[in-house]
Amino acid sequence: MANVIVIGAQWGDEGKGKITDLLSRSADVVVRYQGGVNAGHTIVVKGQTFKLHLIPSGILYPNTDCIIGCGTVIDPQILIAELDQLKELNISTDHLLISETAHVTMPYHRLIDQASEERRGSHKIGTTGRGIGPTYADKSERIGIRVLDLMDPDGLREQLEWTINYKNVILEKLYNLPPLDPGEVIEQYLGYAERLRPHVVDTSLKISDAIVRRRNILFEGAQGTLLDLDHGTYPYVTSSNPVAGGACVGTGVGPTMIDRVIGVSKAYTTRVGEGPFPTELHGELGELLCDRGAEFGTTTGRKRRCGWFDAVIGRYAVRINGMDCMALTKLDVLDELESIQVCVAYEIDGDRSEHFPTSSRKFARCRPIYKTLPGWQVSTTDCRTLEELPQQALDYLKFLAELMEVPIAIVSLGASRDQTIIVEDPIHGPKRALLHPDGTPATLLSA
Repeated sequence: MANVIVIGAQWGDEGKGKITDLLSRSADVVVRYQGGVNAGHTIVVKGQTFKLHLIPSGILYPNTDCIIGCGTVIDPQILIAELDQLKELNISTDHLLISETAHVTMPYHRLIDQASEERRGSHKIGTTGRGIGPTYADKSERIGIRVLDLMDPDGLREQLEWTINYKNVILEKLYNLPPLDPGEVIEQYLGYAERLRPHVVDTSLKISDAIVRRRNILFEGAQGTLLDLDHGTYPYVTSSNPVAGGACVGTGVGPTMIDRVIGVSKAYTTRVGEGPFPTELHGELGELLCDRGAEFGTTTGRKRRCGWFDAVIGRYAVRINGMDCMALTKLDVLDELESIQVCVAYEIDGDRSEHFPTSSRKFARCRPIYKTLPGWQVSTTDCRTLEELPQQALDYLKFLAELMEVPIAIVSLGASRDQTIIVEDPIHGPKRALLHPDGTPATLLSA
């Protein structure tokens, strides 16, 4: 039995969907613990592409229970659309469970999110405009609507009549937008409630039962470490905690129940939206990575900013999350390059630093210090073992593992499930120490 957390070790979009889908075949339960429809997973199975925003990737496995935890914020309209999409593809969603205490995104959340971002002007955060931040804000302000509230028609009417009138003042007076009709919104969401009702349970109790029964549980987050509300590049962050610690809060599981944390990183770095990005590449090379990596967001379609691998934020992610192994994705995107650079440290105001700065203003002044490695300039997409990789590609993986002092368990070489080298199964494989017996850092998990 193993309870494993999968986290993004960069700014999101690292390929967590594929890795979660891959690991789900060994999991009995897959749990989504934070975020909302502002994140998306793209999974390719036998040439068919699935784009999911709320439903865990494990839904594609008929014997895997899928849970949306209380730390996730749910847009019922999007969730129902995903259910319909999967039904059309003859994929059962009977094993999907939704936390009754998860908060619900309402129409006024989306309107306020979009209007607020527009009013920021040059100070934009880069939000998706899907209402996630305002939903979490209402949760903190203790005026949020939870899934269990949808299940109580009389209580929902009473809550929403007050809340919508309150939000209408903000929409009209602050943003000069037309007010919402409380009756229309209430009836719309009562309709959503009936569709979702069969899936709504106390998911914390379900997860606890799975732990007692010694089932394998996979916890998946959205976004990435550098977008964490408390530990990311604030204020250019999301509104929740994608880091590993968020899995416990967002599902109702104690930290002593977690066995492993696997971080997912690209073989280079990308970022969507605003905020500092020390290794960002401009011009032809950045465009090459974007084109070869198909770097466009699953949720918004926005073009991702691309840059070299940043080991400084990699080491930070290892520390913040307690990562004990890593999955590296999109190694094949680098196949054509003659040489590859890796950021090993920063130069900040004339001083060298190997640590991630907590101030975004200071982070914006960071200049990358690079180590240049030779490229391999041959295709790796058909490699299925470490031995099949070109030596330069293997050297690149070892160099990254040494820099971050964490072993690499999985190497992804394309979008499909089969385009993967599994060095060690993080669920069924042994949990090895990060140090060899002689005290030297592990460079790569052996096959």
